[in-house]
Amino acid sequence: MSHRLLQWYERLTARIWEDDLRQLSGARRWIIVPVRLLIVLVRQVLQGQLNLRAMSLVYTTLLSVVPLLAVSFSVLKGFGVHNQIEPLLSNFLAPLGPRGYELSQTIIGFVENIRVGVLGSLGLAFLLYTVVSLIQKVESTFNYIWQVERLRGVAQRFSSYLSVILIGPVLVFTALGVTATAMSHTLVQDVLSIEPFGYLVLKFTRLIPYLLVIAAFTFIYIFIPNTRVRLFPALVGGLIAGILWQSSGWGFAAFIASSSKYAAIYSGFAILILLLIWLYLNWLILLLGAQVAFYMQYPQYMTRRAVQLRLSNRLRERLALQVMFLVAERHLHAREPLTAETLVQDLALPVQPIHHVLRLMVSAGFLSETADEPPAYLPKRDIETITLAELYEVIRSAGENRVLSMQTLPHQAEVERIMNEVREAVAAGLGKRTLRDLVTGGDRPPGEQ
Repeated sequence: MSHRLLQWYERLTARIWEDDLRQLSGARRWIIVPVRLLIVLVRQVLQGQLNLRAMSLVYTTLLSVVPLLAVSFSVLKGFGVHNQIEPLLSNFLAPLGPRGYELSQTIIGFVENIRVGVLGSLGLAFLLYTVVSLIQKVESTFNYIWQVERLRGVAQRFSSYLSVILIGPVLVFTALGVTATAMSHTLVQDVLSIEPFGYLVLKFTRLIPYLLVIAAFTFIYIFIPNTRVRLFPALVGGLIAGILWQSSGWGFAAFIASSSKYAAIYSGFAILILLLIWLYLNWLILLLGAQVAFYMQYPQYMTRRAVQLRLSNRLRERLALQVMFLVAERHLHAREPLTAETLVQDLALPVQPIHHVLRLMVSAGFLSETADEPPAYLPKRDIETITLAELYEVIRSAGENRVLSMQTLPHQAEVERIMNEVREAVAAGLGKRTLRDLVTGGDRPPGEQ
């Protein structure tokens, strides 16, 4: 019996993982992708970094929630809608039960007691730094999920964070206000009195919280990572995370109702413990949605076992030559220079290996970055002076340093002879051919001077 179960499990596993998603028919793909996605998400939660990063964000949230609400309160006060923060916070903490309302009142009390004039310039700077640190940590976590190592430039980060802090609350409450105004309009009320429109609109209004959260999450998944996220993957991530976010409140409220033992054990600290759990759950859902968006955009990462991308020497050589070819070709024909995001689209590869090769080419002096955000890449030297042999040598020596290099390894005559033969064979094969020859298809004889 156990042998038959094992055979059945192996066949099922093979059907899930062994097929190439690009070659599957539409119906089967719609079955296999959700199954793979569920498996890799569970693995990420149990074995990956999402748990640790969600916990880290909980800690940062506790430090920055009052400053964040204070800044939002100040902005919204100018529009006369600052009183809407309290019901929004109370609704967020509603799953904590009656103590959640008390906690929201306490937080609002802290916010109202903040006097910017009393804080002084140093206190105000610390207040803004605390708010910015939360957004920066969220961006860092999203970049980790999307395997992006390059941060935005200082100017771009400043403008983006300022938009989130100052404009974000205004847009949220404007959307809520427009919805409420539209629903109270006389024409709308007349339409609602006609069935079945009234029934349908009533059902639709119950979906509005879900739709707003899904739209907000989709925007976050597109806006926060320092890479280009397509709309469909972000929408799928926002849909899953939004439904989980709204639905988790019911489950957590039921958990609170049956958690009298927490009050017995922790007494007055029980509400703090439950708040930490609730914040952790919400951050984890947000990060899971980002992970879903990543896997939907790069389904090749949904593998049977967790893999960390490492370029082999051969792949690094091929990718570096291909990147240099594309950049030089654009430059030679006076076309718009390429960005990392454009290369990701053209080569259909994840961001990480592209950034790795670009950093290598920039540090070697072959490419230079423009001052744009995101930066574009141009040849730093005349492509007629960049020889393929020189380029190939830089690619082969990537990763060497003072601690570990060709000079630090013990020398053996037999090994040195083989290495020299390989080096001479590469030099003889490439000859004097340059990057321009690679782009134009020129084929100079190996020994041409």
